Amino acid sequence: MKRALIALAAAFVAAGPALADQALATAKNCMACHATDKKLVGPSYKDVAAKYAGQKDAVDKLAAKIQKGGAGVWGPVPMPANTQVSEAEAKKLAAWVMSQK
Repeated sequence: MKRALIALAAAFVAAGPALADQALATAKNCMACHATDKKLVGPSYKDVAAKYAGQKDAVDKLAAKIQKGGAGVWGPVPMPANTQVSEAEAKKLAAWVMSQK
């Protein structure tokens, strides 16, 4: 029983940062248009991570798109600017998106 509790606690600690970043995405209304594994209004986070995989400046590019918006990369529906997201939050969100596989 004690080992099971330790293993469960370790799983929560390991998942903590991912859940915290998903919580930030939810709080900043990102999840209204995006999902982790399926297209909604915008592409899934897994598709975004795959598209930008291997690009050294991917986090910076995505952080800029999060704050300033963008158009044409994923089709005709533009991504609006998210002025309520700080630069630090945008980078944290972009890093989380890039961790989705």
